[in-house]
Amino acid sequence: MPSNPTVRHPRRTETGSEILADQPEPGVLPEVADWLRRRSWTAADRPLDLLLAAKRAAGPAGTVSVVLPALDEEPTVGEIVAAIRTELMERVPLVDELLVIDSGSVDGTAAAASAAGARVVHRDAILPRLPAAPGKGEVLWRALLASSGAIVCYVDADLREFDPAFVSGIVGPLLTDPALHLVKAMYDRPFEADGAIVPAGGGRVTELVARPLLNLHWPQLAGFVQPLGGEYAARRSLLERLPFPTGYGVELGLLVDALELVGLDALAQVDVGVRHHRHQDGQALGRMAATIYRTALERLDRAHRLKADADLVRPLLTQYTRAAAGFAPAPTPSRHRAPPDGHRPGVPPPLTRGPRGGGRGHLVRPPRRGPTGRPRPAREVPGRPPGPAALRRPRPPLRPAERGPERRPTPTVHPARAAPGGLVR
Repeated sequence: MPSNPTVRHPRRTETGSEILADQPEPGVLPEVADWLRRRSWTAADRPLDLLLAAKRAAGPAGTVSVVLPALDEEPTVGEIVAAIRTELMERVPLVDELLVIDSGSVDGTAAAASAAGARVVHRDAILPRLPAAPGKGEVLWRALLASSGAIVCYVDADLREFDPAFVSGIVGPLLTDPALHLVKAMYDRPFEADGAIVPAGGGRVTELVARPLLNLHWPQLAGFVQPLGGEYAARRSLLERLPFPTGYGVELGLLVDALELVGLDALAQVDVGVRHHRHQDGQALGRMAATIYRTALERLDRAHRLKADADLVRPLLTQYTRAAAGFAPAPTPSRHRAPPDGHRPGVPPPLTRGPRGGGRGHLVRPPRRGPTGRPRPAREVPGRPPGPAALRRPRPPLRPAERGPERRPTPTVHPARAAPGGLVR
């Protein structure tokens, strides 16, 4: 693979033809560029008749459960349920089971979902002996116990103008390719407020928190356009092996853990168009961001990578823009540089080997400097003469007979490098 690969837009049709023209993007990792070409598609690449044939051939392994986690989503949940039942259960028998998991709604969410044709299960009715830990991740985990399909498809319940391709598009690759284990939806996320629409203004937590974290610490996942999207499908055999963070960190946690468990080539994404949904306020986004950041830190700590070395951090951020024919990667340097002396402000620099005087080497620290950059005066210590250290009487050097054997520093090994498989790149 050349060092500066030519990135074609991610997608191929079932016959292998590319959707987009070549786009030179030298900043994309060769592994990610290759993944984008082979593991990204559009929903139109797999027509419904192809999916039905693959579903029949798969037998029990082709059963599909669609799960909607819902908390006070009465205005939207009924429309989503009705669209899935009409288009993907009655007109085309692609979906076998449609559940809404009520996370404690106080409005008419449960009634609206039931009237539209979904089976509604309250969170507390699933494994009731286990105390509830309110959060989206916990609801998704409990849904595994309430559903039965070999393929589980999660869809957020706050979507507006819902398109059934959000389900068929991400379920399709799992039905047609047994090597795939998890497929996420990608889409445009316009921001709508006070009648104004910003075409690519949504996904603020993704752009400000999740994407930088993934690019820095899990650059293999930099190809995902919507890593925090709530629409994804996975094989039950994978989901039952993954830990589910209880809160909003569940999407990032599942993606990182799936990479570690099954590898990048078992993951994929499908373009399903545009996602319209209810937007959160700033404080809610802050809580979401904090949870996602903590989820990432827990996984870095588990892999002994909480303190990242220079070779573990890529100075590039790969973002995505909607081009005429699809999403185009746009790598950007992060422009982070260490201080000139290589040390953090406020942290004493390490000891350095000083000049040899009288045949004896000694360790010294560079002089402390004040805000003006000039050396600060030495602190006066009781029992010691005042003034700079250079004016104090030096200790006499040791005679050769008094010197011990020369001690060499013991090399240290980063824990992540010492353990096989400790690094996920």
